[in-house]
Amino acid sequence: MAVAFVFSSVVYGTSYRSMNSMAKPSFTDDGSLADGGIDLNMEQGMAEHLKDVILLTAIVQVLSCFSLYVWYFWLLAPGRALYLLWVNILGPWFTADSSPAGQEPNEKKQRRQERRQMKRF
Repeated sequence: MAVAFVFSSVVYGTSYRSMNSMAKPSFTDDGSLADGGIDLNMEQGMAEHLKDVILLTAIVQVLSCFSLYVWYFWLLAPGRALYLLWVNILGPWFTADSSPAGQEPNEKKQRRQERRQMKRF
């Protein structure tokens, strides 16, 4: 049970420090505002994912009063991270068409369209 408490504390502390550093404004040497920080309520931002981790940890902590097997729900966090990694980075990278031959017909079509437009004028 102490391991779970330490794990939760590390998750909370890391999430809080990350969100605090993201939202911190930066100032220039003369004191004027250079960057106001990131909006923590922005959708699809890193702060949203950190809030999800905090909520998941809090829910798991409360439900772990009834059973310690509830801690297995915390495996949802790395599962979601792997899913987002695949959907946003790895999947498009693996399925990207790297052949330049696929771009030539588009260039030909574009030239044809430009010629047609020039004839109209």
